[in-house]
Amino acid sequence: MRYSVCVPNFGEFAAPDVFADVARRAEEAGWDALLVWDHVVEQKELRREIADPWVLLTAAALATCRIRLGTAITPVARRRPAKLAREVTTLDRLTGGRMVLGVGLGAPVADEYGSFGDTTEIRVLAERLDEGLHALDLLWSGEPVTYRGNQVTIDDVVFRPTPVQRPRVPIWVGGFWPNKAPMRRAAQWDGAIPVMAGVEAARAPEVSEVRELVLFLRACRAENGLADRPFDVVIGGMSSPGTAGRDLVGPMADLGITWWDERMPWGDGLESIEPILRRIEQGPPRT
Repeated sequence: MRYSVCVPNFGEFAAPDVFADVARRAEEAGWDALLVWDHVVEQKELRREIADPWVLLTAAALATCRIRLGTAITPVARRRPAKLAREVTTLDRLTGGRMVLGVGLGAPVADEYGSFGDTTEIRVLAERLDEGLHALDLLWSGEPVTYRGNQVTIDDVVFRPTPVQRPRVPIWVGGFWPNKAPMRRAAQWDGAIPVMAGVEAARAPEVSEVRELVLFLRACRAENGLADRPFDVVIGGMSSPGTAGRDLVGPMADLGITWWDERMPWGDGLESIEPILRRIEQGPPRT
């Protein structure tokens, strides 16, 4: 099992120099990745101070040399696939192949999409997401691409240079479990990063829930003919250092979970850097 830290792109984390310092400290403390949210307004009535995640990740890339960096999650449906493909490729090359792209529909839909005149119809957004992921995969190949979907069109384009990682930057798909559709989508790509019961309090999910998820993903991977290929399952919450942390993540590792993602409660302290920095410096809950 490997260990990531997940933080928002707003509040005190919105300062690129602060975010870079978080990344540096996470690397020094033995964590394996730093993930950042991707919001443009989040809950717009809160009027948060929000930073572009790609600028934050660039600052983190320049401050680190080992840990993976990525988003959790990027709403692909509100992004131009061509622009996203360039951004992720550039960061993957800057980091020497350390990027991971977490994707999903994004939320809240009314604020993040509707506020800017975009559709809020989930069916359309889901189709954009699926076609956008396919477009990213094709563009990252470095080969000529022509693609025509209902939502995305590419006409005889070659994108070079390619990402360092081949065949692509790993794509982890998020979504609320036990909803099956997002995890079926995840099973087609490189990993699943589900939102499970208790996420608002950063409570770790029950082992029985995780077991059910893993069995579902394995069945989907088998149906897709992908059972023998590497696949990440990312489960998260708030852990403790030392024995208590090991007792928490050990049973999940036994189920085949590949990443523990350290998360913050969705409360008044979500925008504050001090609580998560304190936990980062205590180190990951290694089994």
